[in-house]
Amino acid sequence: MAWIYLLTAGFFEIGWAIGLKYTEGFTRFWPSVWTVFAMIASFFFLSKAVTIIPIGMAYAIWTGIGAVGTVILGIVLFGEPSDPFRIVFIGLIIAGIVGLKFS
Repeated sequence: MAWIYLLTAGFFEIGWAIGLKYTEGFTRFWPSVWTVFAMIASFFFLSKAVTIIPIGMAYAIWTGIGAVGTVILGIVLFGEPSDPFRIVFIGLIIAGIVGLKFS
């Protein structure tokens, strides 16, 4: 169950990171509400996950999920660059996450 909590926390981290773009400096009400909710949910599920998973591993995986998801959604939603080097380094982050999971 701890791994499901960690994945959920990672997805909420992606949500709040992307939400920051839509809040326009927390000047838009509903995007701001969603972003703050996603922040709280992300930390809540991370706190549940670290009761079982070691904190170093959980934090690294949580931030990795957030980083990869945010970069991918930045490319898809905001037209950010998707050059080959960026894709390779996203792959390295994913490899690191998988490596941590199985170590």
